Amino acid sequence: MKLIDLSAPVDASGWEPEPLTHEIMSPADGARHMAAEMREHFGIDFDPSVLDDGELLSIDTLRLTTHTGTHIDAPSHYGTRASYRAEGPRTIDEMPLEWFYRPAWVLDLTDAPAGAVGADRIQAALDGLDGPVQPLDIVLLRTGADRHVGTEKFFTDFAGLDGPAVHLLLDLGVRVIGTDAFSLDAPFADIIDRFRRTGDRSVLWPAHFAGRDREFCQIERLANLDRLPTGGFTLACFPIKIVGGGAGWTRAVALVDGPDDGALEAM
Repeated sequence: MKLIDLSAPVDASGWEPEPLTHEIMSPADGARHMAAEMREHFGIDFDPSVLDDGELLSIDTLRLTTHTGTHIDAPSHYGTRASYRAEGPRTIDEMPLEWFYRPAWVLDLTDAPAGAVGADRIQAALDGLDGPVQPLDIVLLRTGADRHVGTEKFFTDFAGLDGPAVHLLLDLGVRVIGTDAFSLDAPFADIIDRFRRTGDRSVLWPAHFAGRDREFCQIERLANLDRLPTGGFTLACFPIKIVGGGAGWTRAVALVDGPDDGALEAM
């Protein structure tokens, strides 16, 4: 079994539209910090110099949104209305784990320009698969956008889905749709431009707003989809359990049949 990492890094050195900070407390600073904490909270005096090299443990402190890096959007991210559920949309900690360990398929959209891809294009990609997509299978969209990760272009130049394209996949029983792009919707500028030209409200974030009427999750900001076959593999993408969260980070990994050539090198 070969394991292929499909997750983009959380990297404070790259460009992000939302602030991302990563502070690293060194093991030496960690020792002094722990001594101060023990004294303040427990009244215990401890001299960190007795530790080997005067070091204890490093500590990382990050400030970021749940939509930074590879993450899964929960139904509650799409709005407060859930016409399919009287109690309202579920948050990320409420989603069934069974959704996130499933057979998966890759649709190649690398030839699609920036903007919204329609149902006809998705149907053509589905017709090119080796088999039919089954209920609860995961569908991943390979747009090629992950080549721009860490740059402003990642947030402006990519292909998303329009509303009918999303509903086409949901009609097949798909409940998790993934993309290597910043969003399952088209870029913000493209959406606003089409709305201003047409006045058509249906072009406003249709891939997300479809989740107000039908329950599904999105994986955004995947990577390495070019290393996958179009089908015949399993995706593991369990979201972090954030109580009440509209999204949760995931370390998405594909399990592909075949020898793991990198396993010995990693040992």
